[in-house]
Amino acid sequence: MISRRKMFSFLGLATASVLAAPISIVGASDAEAQTLGMTRRHERRVGRHERREDRRTGRHERREDRRTGSTSSTQK
Repeated sequence: MISRRKMFSFLGLATASVLAAPISIVGASDAEAQTLGMTRRHERRVGRHERREDRRTGRHERREDRRTGSTSSTQK
């Protein structure tokens, strides 16, 4: 026969394991969501870097055009 003390201990362990299982499942889904969020963040960052590089290239080309004097108003 099982004593009340052992029965309550067993019920407590069973309850704890039942509650711990959904927490671990939720933890796994949070990790997936974080990974998806990190992926989206990386894609946005790459896009920003590409746009920034395009702006820099355009600025450098315009500066080079000004320095070489390719405008028609100064060649009159």
